[in-house]
Formats: sequence, C-alpha cells, structure tokens
Amino acid sequence: MNAISLKLSLGPVLFFWSREDILRFYAEAADWPLDTIYLGEVVCGRRQQMRGQDWISLAADLAAAGREVVLSCQALIEGESDLKRVRKLVDNGELAIEANDLGAVRMAREKRLPFVAGPHLNVYNADTLAVMQMLGAFRWLPPVEMSRDTLAGVLAEAERQQLAVETEVFAWGRLPLALSSRCFTARHYNLNKDDCQFRCLEHPDGMRLATRDSQNFLTINGIQTLSDGCQALLPHLDDMQKIGVRRVRISPQWQGTDAVVHAFGRLLREPGHSRQLLPELARQAPGELVDGYWRGQAGIRPLEIQDAHS
Repeated sequence: MNAISLKLSLGPVLFFWSREDILRFYAEAADWPLDTIYLGEVVCGRRQQMRGQDWISLAADLAAAGREVVLSCQALIEGESDLKRVRKLVDNGELAIEANDLGAVRMAREKRLPFVAGPHLNVYNADTLAVMQMLGAFRWLPPVEMSRDTLAGVLAEAERQQLAVETEVFAWGRLPLALSSRCFTARHYNLNKDDCQFRCLEHPDGMRLATRDSQNFLTINGIQTLSDGCQALLPHLDDMQKIGVRRVRISPQWQGTDAVVHAFGRLLREPGHSRQLLPELARQAPGELVDGYWRGQAGIRPLEIQDAHS
C-alpha cells in the first residue's frame, strides 16, 4: 500500500506537569517523527510553572530543530490576567497561535498573526470555517464529537466554497469535552478554587471518575472534563486522507507518548498494520480505546480491535 500523506502533530499538554517534567518531555519530543508541536497552557490560568516567555523560548528552540511550532492559548478566559497571558503569546511576533477563544482570534487578527482555530471554537460548518479563514485561520480542528460523515460533508462544502483552511483531527488521547468556571479537582479535596494547592500536580493524567455502577466514565482535570476512554483513530487514517483531512493530532499523556507517536508514524509510512499495533497501544493508553464519535455513535463506544482496518 502507498504511504499516507497525513502530517503528524503533537497537541499541547492538557494536564498540569512540573516545569522540569515539561522541559524533559519536549527535549525528548524534539527527536520524534513529528511535523508540528503545539505548546502552551490551554486549561487553567493558575498553572504557571511555565510562564508565557518560557513557552515562547521553548518554542524557539523546537523551531530551530526544524519543527513547525504553534503556541496554544487558554480556552476559558476568566479575567484580565488570562487576557494578559494570551496577549503575551500573540505578541511573540513570529509564531502562529492556536486560538481556543474568540478573544484570542480578535487579538491575532489585530496583529495580523495567522492562527489555528482550535477545537474549543466549535466550528461545525463550512460557513463558520469561511469566517475563520477571513479572520486569519490557516488550519482548524473540528470539535472532538464531530463524526466522520459530518466532517466529510463540511469538507465537501468547504471545497465547493474554495476555502484554503487545512483540517487537523484529534486522533489520539483523552477527549477534551468541557470546561467550567468551577475546579472539580479542588472540590474533590474540599478546597476552594483560589486555594487549590495545585493538587492537579498529583494527577498527571487527570483523575478518573466512575459511575455508581463502577464503570469508568470521565476524567477530571481541574476545571476540565475529559473522556475516560482514549480516542484511537489509527484504523481510520487512510479514510481521513480521502475525505480531505491533512493532519492528525496526538494528545500527550504522562507515559508512552513516544510509543504512540512512533506507531502513528509507522502507519503513515506503511499502512495496513493497525491490527498489529493496536493491542500494544491499548496497553500504553490511559483508558480504553474508543472511536465512537468518529463512527457517529456514543463517544464511549470502544474500538473493536479485531475489526480494525486501515
């Protein structure tokens, strides 16, 4: 089979890791087969072990190593301090940003800075995508719950409108589902949000939440709610390319991200090996492998490895 021409990106770290762990992680990632690396704090403004200038300096180092680097902005802007952090990234003067809030879109437009329309902007149709392109977007990520068939329809209409915005799909990792002004991790420890004691540091892959029937259901990550299951779209890479997707995203996890990146890289070079790779990756994943949303079903529906194909 011919190689798949999708590009591979590493999304921003969604969890709260120490500065030392962040720097060590990206020092390793610099040698992985990636086309693009996203950097920045997307979830919580209190997570400041890495300041804006730290992210910008790290981005410059990775760009010098030959990677496209994008600075990811916070998704829930709650006050002036959050806005200042976004401005700091927008004012870097060179690197594109990933906008996850319309405030970041406005700032990027004012600076004439190209941006990636992140999944939190909730772009569901080609007309909205056309607006994003007009504002300066050169790439977009569909919302994580968008199905394959819905995305195919959006991309067909985007082609009819002659839009030139590249499509990137969230292809691996716990799915970022929602954000709240309340910190669920602090609440778990009976702490106030403003005195959370940074308990998220104790949960580098988030806190798993089960139903009363003891079924793993969601993951708590500070103010963010994610899926418990791990999105795994390896069997669908060839089909993604056929409908117009040009890039796939791997979301970092505490352990095993390198194995995931190399597995995706192998499948892009040598399609047809998902049956062999998925069982091993299932052992690396932070939760059960799922692909329900992509198939137009409940997101919690598990990937059936025995039926997987490329």
